[in-house]
Amino acid sequence: MNGPAFAVNLAASAGAALAVMLATFAVALVRGVHRIVDVAWGLAFTAVALVTWTLSAGYGDDTRRLAVALATCLWGLRLAVHIARRGRGHGEDPRYARMLARAPGRPALYALRKVYLLQGALVWLVSLPVQAAAYLPEGVDVLLVAGLVLWAVGLTFEAVGDHQLARFKADPAHRGRVMDQGLWSWTRHPNYFGDFLVWWGLYLTACADWTAAALTLVSPLVMSGLLIWGSGKRLLDAHMADRPGWSAYAARTSGFFPRPPRRAADRTEPL
Repeated sequence: MNGPAFAVNLAASAGAALAVMLATFAVALVRGVHRIVDVAWGLAFTAVALVTWTLSAGYGDDTRRLAVALATCLWGLRLAVHIARRGRGHGEDPRYARMLARAPGRPALYALRKVYLLQGALVWLVSLPVQAAAYLPEGVDVLLVAGLVLWAVGLTFEAVGDHQLARFKADPAHRGRVMDQGLWSWTRHPNYFGDFLVWWGLYLTACADWTAAALTLVSPLVMSGLLIWGSGKRLLDAHMADRPGWSAYAARTSGFFPRPPRRAADRTEPL
């Protein structure tokens, strides 16, 4: 891996993530709704992947560069489109409304620091394997193939779970009910679990080089922490806790890693 070229890429990718977040912040101020930052999350990863693919030309293996860039862009764009469709016609996300209501000083500047700049930094950190993989000279190997297979399983799991939930919520008869069908009967968070697989898969694509593997391990670890203990599973479970039927659903359904629904008598809570 070419160290100086990779260092330039790290700086350029940080600039790309920052540019997406600042542009989104400007749009949010005009529209008066900060929930659009969730759309920018996937777009920022896409921007980083495209910048990396462009700058890594002549340094890394072309097949690996293209495969990792396409995988990241497909994941990021699908997520952005899904979130944009889901939020169409809705007002502010309750999470951001509560946060800004407690904000010290000017709420807009608080949102800039605590949401946009923080998410931009996380995009840069989590995308390290995507950047490193593009600078590896190794061609197609078992780790690249395994990583892409894991990525594909994760993307499929995430997309199917999102589709099942959207179809469930579109039926007026399900209003106020807890989604417990399809993948949602095996895990309470198939979309988060899919993200988990996607980023461990992308990490594997950078593991042909031991230095790159060691330097980028922080990426899937941070994403796993966010999904399980940070802004993912933990917060959504707390938000849903008072909904009718949630307790019974949580008692029989895995909190994260998929498994068949548990018998009602067994209430041990695994991930």
